[in-house]
Amino acid sequence: MDNGRYFNDIGDKQNIGKDEDIKLKQEKIKDLLKKKNAILLAHNYQRDEIQEIADFQGDSLELSVKANKTDAEIIVFCGVKFMAESAAIMNPDKTVILPNENAGCPMVDMITAKEILNLKAGYPDAPVVAYVNTSAECKAVSDICCTSANAVKVVDSLRGERVIMVPDKNLGSYVQRYTRKEVISWPGYCPPHKRTKPEDIKALKEKYPGALFVAHPESTPETIDVADHVSSTSGMYKFVMESAAKYFIIGTERGIMYKMKKENPNKVFISSNKGLVCPNMKKTHLEDIINSLENMKNIIKIPEEIRIPARKSIENMLSL
Repeated sequence: MDNGRYFNDIGDKQNIGKDEDIKLKQEKIKDLLKKKNAILLAHNYQRDEIQEIADFQGDSLELSVKANKTDAEIIVFCGVKFMAESAAIMNPDKTVILPNENAGCPMVDMITAKEILNLKAGYPDAPVVAYVNTSAECKAVSDICCTSANAVKVVDSLRGERVIMVPDKNLGSYVQRYTRKEVISWPGYCPPHKRTKPEDIKALKEKYPGALFVAHPESTPETIDVADHVSSTSGMYKFVMESAAKYFIIGTERGIMYKMKKENPNKVFISSNKGLVCPNMKKTHLEDIINSLENMKNIIKIPEEIRIPARKSIENMLSL
C-alpha cells in the first residue's frame, strides 16, 4: 500500500510539473505577443494548450478575416501552411508566421496549379471552385474559393451547368447532393476524415443510446449517409450547443472537442474514430511559437503575381 501511494505521489508531482511548465510557456508567449504587437490565431484542431491562449480560435479563413480587422503587425497562425498562406494573402501589410514549418496538409499536396489548368482546358465552360484547403498557387488559377460551410452556395451562385471542384472529392460529392449542377471533382481527400466508417457509428450508437452523429463534409459519402447532422467545424459548435441531446459522436479532428467541452460541460463528446487525429495539426507546440516569435522564423511570403489573383478568388467568395 505504501509503495503504491509513493508511486502515485511521484505521478502527481510529474503532472504538476508538466502543468507548471505549460503555464510558464503560455505566459512567455503572451508576453512576446504583447511586446511585438502580434496576435495568435489557433485553428479548431490545434492542441488544447494553444487554443487556450489564442486571441482568436476558429476555422481557417474565418481567422484570416478576423486578423485583417486588427492593428497587429504580426500574425502567428497555429494551423497548417495553407492557412498561414491565406492569412498572408489577406493581410499583405502584416508579417505572417507559421510556428512549425513542417505543418502541411496531405490533401493540399494532392493537386497542383498545373493540374487545375489542365482540368480547365478539358472543361472550358466550367468555372473552378477551389476549396480553401489549397495552396496559394492553386487559388491563383481558380475562379472562386469556397469553405465547407458555403460550398453549396458558392456552386449555385455560378453561371453554367457544371463546375470543377478541387481538391476534395468528398466535399464535391456532398455538394452534388444539393445542387442541380454537374460537379466535376478532383480525386483528393482528407486522410483523417476518411478513417470514420459507418460501422464505427453503429457501434458507438449502440454503446451510447440517443447519441447524435455529427459529420464533416470532408467525410466519405457512406459516412455522410449515416450522419444526423453535417456541417463545418463552426457549424458543429452551434449545433451541439443548441441541441437537447446529451451525447454527440464527433466526426472530425479531436481537437474540436476542447471548445465543445468548455462550452457544454454537461454534454458528452465522443470521437467517431480513435484515428481521427491530424498529425500535421498536432505538430505545433508552445516551444515552436516561442522560437518563431523570438527569432522571427518561418515567415510566410507570397509573391505578388500569385497573391493578387489568389486574393481575387477569395474575395469573389466573400462578396457572396
